[in-house]
Amino acid sequence: SLFMQVFGLSSVAQVVLGKGSSGQYLSINMAFGIGSTLGIYAAGGVSGGHLNAAITITHCVLGNITWTTVVAYIIGQFLGSFMAAATVFALYYDAIYHYTNGSLTVSGPTATAMIFSTYPAPNVSLQGAFFTEFMATVMLILGVLVIHDERNNAAIQGAQPMLSGMLVLGIGLGMGLNTGYAINPSRDLPPRIFTAIAGWGTAVFTDEHSWWWVPVAAPVLGCLFGVVIYKICIDFHNHPGHETEHEKEQAGMEIS
Repeated sequence: SLFMQVFGLSSVAQVVLGKGSSGQYLSINMAFGIGSTLGIYAAGGVSGGHLNAAITITHCVLGNITWTTVVAYIIGQFLGSFMAAATVFALYYDAIYHYTNGSLTVSGPTATAMIFSTYPAPNVSLQGAFFTEFMATVMLILGVLVIHDERNNAAIQGAQPMLSGMLVLGIGLGMGLNTGYAINPSRDLPPRIFTAIAGWGTAVFTDEHSWWWVPVAAPVLGCLFGVVIYKICIDFHNHPGHETEHEKEQAGMEIS
């Protein structure tokens, strides 16, 4: 989480504080993709690359990991994410205070809270924003399952983190307008807690109709729904003993 968040949050800070002269929306998408890739490579051997509390909870519901493991992973994710927010704040401390004249706000012309956590676009309803986060996370879990499904057409193990990063990049490229694509409680909540402590105050929780719970709840529900879709549409049609045409050809060649 630390890897992913330092890359991601610092890119948002650079775009906001540079007023568009040091990057655009695309650079944020790319930084989160790169950060996710490196984070999964770093954590892959330890946890299998758990950077997202929604995916961790989903694995537990599927019976792949225990609840005690879930708690341990989520604590690790939250600590990493919180530390990343603190790191980016320290890195851009001078720039933040120059940009805001010392007034740390959630909204207004010099708002900076969105550097650390997501906030919905002004023209989006709470229901629309919830649906956006829900659907974006459905696409995330579908992509993750496709990349890792050994019974289907899984990517080779060394390439899985890179493809997962590209998946995050793709979601940002197409589904980020309404909400800033949190798609991960571990990406959104710990930095929000940090901003509440660091000077932005409780407005980070109360603004935008108390928006903070949406990037926590919607990704979890989206992940669970995505797994159901995957099971119905793909997984139930995969047979463990099912040979692909390529495998049959190889077997035929060996016999000849």
